[in-house]
Parts: sequence; structure tokens; C-alpha cells
Amino acid sequence: MYKGVSVSLFNLVLSFSDALDLASPELAQHQIRTAYIAMELAKEAGMNKDDIENLVVAALVHDIGALTPEEKINLHQADTVETEAHCVLGEHLLQNVPVFIPAAKIVRLHHHKWLDWAPSVEMPLTAQAQILSLADIVERSINRSKYILHQINTIINMVTPLADKEIQSGLIDNLKDLSKREDFWLTIVSPRLYSLLMHEASSRGIVLDMADLRDVSEVFRNLIDFRSRFTATHSAGVSTSGALIARYFGLTLYEIQLMEITGNLHDLGKLIVPNSILEKQDKLTAEEFSVMKQHSYFTYVVLSTVRGLEEIAESAAFHHEKLDGSGYPFHLTYRKLNMLSRILGVADIFTALLEDRPYRAGMQMTEAMGIIKDMAEKGALDMKVVNVLEENLDDIADETKRRQAYVREYYEKVFRPA
Repeated sequence: MYKGVSVSLFNLVLSFSDALDLASPELAQHQIRTAYIAMELAKEAGMNKDDIENLVVAALVHDIGALTPEEKINLHQADTVETEAHCVLGEHLLQNVPVFIPAAKIVRLHHHKWLDWAPSVEMPLTAQAQILSLADIVERSINRSKYILHQINTIINMVTPLADKEIQSGLIDNLKDLSKREDFWLTIVSPRLYSLLMHEASSRGIVLDMADLRDVSEVFRNLIDFRSRFTATHSAGVSTSGALIARYFGLTLYEIQLMEITGNLHDLGKLIVPNSILEKQDKLTAEEFSVMKQHSYFTYVVLSTVRGLEEIAESAAFHHEKLDGSGYPFHLTYRKLNMLSRILGVADIFTALLEDRPYRAGMQMTEAMGIIKDMAEKGALDMKVVNVLEENLDDIADETKRRQAYVREYYEKVFRPA
């Protein structure tokens, strides 16, 4: 039923980077554009292939530590905003995954001024972080309402005084040399930039196995959930309970692992939902709920662009669909909902009902199961899945709580310090 997974790290990071910038038209493609600028600057500086790969990955996620859409917009708009916090949090999010360790160091230092570098810090990290810093400055300086070739002199005049203060002068010279090429500037603003990066970036050759994919999905899970204390452990709960239901249902080890990853990524589209909605103290209005409804659609849009994640994309994006067609956003019925999406739908509701929300306290287990069983009896949820949950409720609930407690401790220690 399910095919094997083979996923390009670069394809995955590129699509995820695109999702990070969906929050506002002002941010659209900011990180992708920055990655392209950084890649071209690194080539101009004569950087080797491996170092360029790590730099481009870092550039694609360099604002990962700005957890909310509001924080990202503030970073993009203000030259005087404090930058240290999102660099530190970005490093924390990335450093526990081996394939992200080189990028984590670059992200940590990408706002470090040239004058402040310690002599003990050696190349290539210095050059990578400085190139990313310059690329970020250039991209943020582009006026999106003005023709790009009419802005070249303004941008060069803006960055020139930064030489040997914020940015090493040799890199400013590299930018000036690049600026003579119209194609450099036209590519930055090209609507085809995503495709061009996929074709040109050398790091697209790194392929993730299942263990790597699980680790990477946990990084994305934390970024999605750590935006709010109310959602900080939600995807961890969905991933754990979903994987356990799948196991008790008798699915294969591969399908259980797939379920775990799917649970981590199912709310990816919430990256574009404002925190003012996620943390609203009252129930959402119809208008606010319509904004919330887009999140599962964008989960599909982002994941479906990653070759090898087709099954995960469908299962993750369909977690609000119902067997009777009353769900959203696709209004699919039971004929088009595979077993993983049916399990995920139950796991998502189960986890959500037990969690505190801004407008209500978490429910007791018996009340939550009553609601879930009623939904199954009315044809919205798969009764077989619900029965498996109920029959193994104590084990599933205990393990889910244990996993959520572990994630909560990490969140409180690093992302919500006293």
C-alpha cells in the first residue's frame, strides 16, 4: 500500500523555507531570495562546494528562531530591532539534528558584525556567516513595489558604508562585481526562483533516510508548536498517540514510522496563522475560524512539493477531513481517506481535547472519549480506529503524556526561560 520514502534534504528545506515566509506578502520568498544571493556571493568568493551547501541550507532557515509571523515581519521591517534572540533560538532548533549542525552555527552568527568577530573563529564559518548577513541585508533592502534594475545603485550605496564595520570589505567588493550582471538581480525577484534553486543548488544531492526524516520533522514540529504555550506539545501528542494507535491497529513498522513523522508535520500550515488567533482568549469568530481553516490546506501545498513525501502530504493535510465529507478544506469522504489520515484525524482530536486552550481547560479522559465516540457514531470518524483507541486508552494516554512532558520541559527551559 505504501511506497518507500526517499527525500532530498534540499527539496524539503526549500519547501519548508517557503512556508516560513507565507505569513505576509512582505515576507514572501525572503529566505529563498536570501539563499540565492548567498549562493552567488559564495561562488564569487571562491567558496568550495561543501561549504556552499551548508551556507545555502542555513540561509533557507536563517529566521527559523523568529517563531511567530509577527516576529518575522518585525525583523524584516526594522533595522534597529534586537536580533540576538532569534539567532540563539534558531541554533537551538537546528543543532540536535546531525544534518543541520553546520547550518546551526551559521544561523547563530549571521547577525554578528565584522568588527565583533573574535580572532579565534576561523574560516569558513566567518565567511559563511558574513555572506549570509550581507545577503539578508540586501534582500531586506529590496523595494518589492519597484523595478529591481532601478534599485541597484541605491542598494550598493546603502551597503558600501558597512565595509569592515558590519561586513568584511572583500564581500562588499564581491557584491559590487555581481551587481554588474543584470541576471543576478532579475533572478532574485523571479517567480521561478524556487525551481531555479532546485536545479542549481548542489546540496540537493543529500538524501534523508527514515531516521533522518524523523529528526528533521521534529525540528519543524518544534518550530510550529513553540509559537504558543497552548500548542507547545500538541504535535508531539498527535505524533505519539497516532503512532500508538497505528501499532495497536496492526499496521507495519514502516507505516507506524510514517505516522510518527506525519503527526509531527500535520500543522505545518499554522505557520501562517497569526498568534492573535492561536492565543485568543475566547472562541474564534466565524471570520477568524475561516483564517484558521487554511492551515491544513497549506500543509498540503508545502509538503506536496517535496518529492517522496506524497503519502505524508495527503495524510497530514487531511487531518480535519471527515468520513462523511463534513471536514475541511477538501471535503473528502471515506473513499479518499487512507488509514493513516483516519488515524491522524482521531489522534488530533484526542490530543486537542485533553489540552488546555486559551478559552477552556483540558477535558477529562471520559468526556473526551465521549465526544470522539459520538463523532464516530455520527459517521465523521472511523469507528474501528476509535475502538482501537478506547481499547488501549490507558497505554496510549500514558505514553502520550510522557512524551508531551518531555517536550514541555525542553520548551520551558529554552524557549520560555524564567
